[in-house]
Amino acid sequence: MNRILFESGEVADDGLVSLCDGRARHIREVLRAEPGARLRVGVLDGPCGSALVERSDGATVTLRCVWEPDAEEEGGVLDLILALPRPKVLKRLWAPLASFGLRRLTLVNAARVERNYFDTHWIEAAHYRPLLIEGLQQAGLTQLPVVRVARLLRPFMEDECGAPAPDEIRLTGHPGAAERLRAGPWPRDARVALAIGPEGGWTAFELDLLAARGFRAVSFGAQILRSDVACIAALALMRDRMG
Repeated sequence: MNRILFESGEVADDGLVSLCDGRARHIREVLRAEPGARLRVGVLDGPCGSALVERSDGATVTLRCVWEPDAEEEGGVLDLILALPRPKVLKRLWAPLASFGLRRLTLVNAARVERNYFDTHWIEAAHYRPLLIEGLQQAGLTQLPVVRVARLLRPFMEDECGAPAPDEIRLTGHPGAAERLRAGPWPRDARVALAIGPEGGWTAFELDLLAARGFRAVSFGAQILRSDVACIAALALMRDRMG
């Protein structure tokens, strides 16, 4: 936990906040922060800052927060369209996905997605939101990605995805694609949308849908990767190119 995060409204107007949950235990037992120590903090979907540990009494830790001036978003904008993986895979993906600083995450259906995957509780905000927060705290970020579940791929692509902005880069990973993603930086303010398909890849029809909305099929290497591995590897490549 590299940044302690608070819900909106937890911090008083004078900057004081008292914690008695897992965050307090982490401060005491993992960070071993005594009164006078300074920690990195933030408000979900709000500012970053630092906090002075004022008191640590038993199970309660009291902090006084100071917020930093608003800063422009760094590293560009990164959106992900992900064919819904198996529930146990999705569970372990939530925190890592948040740590990449996604702006939007859309979980979509596809021909090779099992229909019962949409019955999982891991697509419900009450279950995935704590995992997103865990990923943000690890990465030191505050902005929760906007999560959307699209049960029908074609209407989502045709009616909601829209045309790419003039400066937007849209890519989809596909084994055997003629184009290989090459090294080299993009502008720091790049806008990138990445689509990752299911186990077995996108069908030809789905690739045509993506192409119609400006997604270029690219290969990330000769190896055939599982969808969760491909997703994390691709996002790491994207963030590296975005500086």
